[in-house]
Amino acid sequence: MTRQVSDHVVERLREWGVEQVFGYPGDGINGLIAAFGRADGQPAFIQARHEEMAAFEATGFAKFSGKVGVCTATSGPGAIHLLNGLYDAKLDHVPVVAIVGQTARSAMGGSYQQEVDLQSLFKDVASDYLVEVNVSSQLPNALDRAFRTALTRRAPTTVIIPSDLQEEKYEAPAHEFKQVPSSSPGTMSAPSVIPPRTDIEHAAEILNAGTRVAILAGQGARGCVAELTRVAELTGAGVAKALLGKDVLADELPFVTGSIGLLGTRPSYELMRDCDTLLIVGSNFPYTQFLPDFGQARAVQIDIDGTMIGMRYPTEVNLVGDAKATLAELLPMLTPNPDRAWTIDIQESVARWWQTIEHQSLLDAKPVNPMRVAWELSQRLPENAILTADSGSAANWYARCLRFRGSMRGSLSGTLATMGPGVP
Repeated sequence: MTRQVSDHVVERLREWGVEQVFGYPGDGINGLIAAFGRADGQPAFIQARHEEMAAFEATGFAKFSGKVGVCTATSGPGAIHLLNGLYDAKLDHVPVVAIVGQTARSAMGGSYQQEVDLQSLFKDVASDYLVEVNVSSQLPNALDRAFRTALTRRAPTTVIIPSDLQEEKYEAPAHEFKQVPSSSPGTMSAPSVIPPRTDIEHAAEILNAGTRVAILAGQGARGCVAELTRVAELTGAGVAKALLGKDVLADELPFVTGSIGLLGTRPSYELMRDCDTLLIVGSNFPYTQFLPDFGQARAVQIDIDGTMIGMRYPTEVNLVGDAKATLAELLPMLTPNPDRAWTIDIQESVARWWQTIEHQSLLDAKPVNPMRVAWELSQRLPENAILTADSGSAANWYARCLRFRGSMRGSLSGTLATMGPGVP
């Protein structure tokens, strides 16, 4: 059997280690769906109920696995439906590749059925990399760049493949003028970025000088639990968690004040209100009114993305680097804070907060107290549970009433705050 373009797409996905693709069938991707059938479940095609759900599934997979999520949809309305889930990936900085069908090339420009200008449609949500493939020799480079860009930029990318091209014979790029080859996917590891030592020393001076240190941890602090915990222990700090960072540290740690912001806790509010030093790790928390008053605290921020640093609070030192590697360099420079009054206040505040939540959750209500549902769920969850919540009031109960412990994982639509991610 002649190998079609769609077969090469599926084979390349397999080379990238993709084990599942989330999508919904449609005429514009008939060739691709047939190729998934011939692939014998490698990768598996996971059929959603709706293309928007497929995009949410790919985004959720990326959030929990750290790998690239892949989704696919047909031309026209199918492609349009992907947008909301892809914007969730864009705003929460996770890697997703969307493979989208298009009207046959022979019909383009003729106001044909389901013909939509997909380049214009996706140019914002997939601004880091967007390409329409019109000949098969484009494919290896287009697919590989989509994956490499998604991983490097932590963003959604999109590859558009017209329906007729999917069923054509695949021809690889040649060693010729105006042909663009691509190396095989192989392994692609992220670099360990560490800021200059002088900047880390300056940050250590600020943290050592503080008597009331607060830490704000976001999803970028995931993977450096030991380092973050040790910083808190040395400085006597409390740790507030942005919504996307709820699973970074367990809520059973006595210095973890819980969520911050519109869905935050009183201990987190008091932590920011009274601190004199602020360390932000891997967070783009947007609500500055919940941070210390400008000028109140000396601040240090650690983030891998230099374009997102120093934009929420007037930070004195901005450390652009990997959170784990940067904290590891910072730790030997920190001296233990001998005054534990601040730490004791934080721990007492946290203990009172959980007593308050329990009391409020156990209050009777008709037909039911929704906090009670979340509270009882929290008591029964296994320590390796994975949780997600929808937006609205459910996110409030997720943020405040669920007490994470062990290796629990949790996430939701943080920045876009869209409905949909709580659908099973």
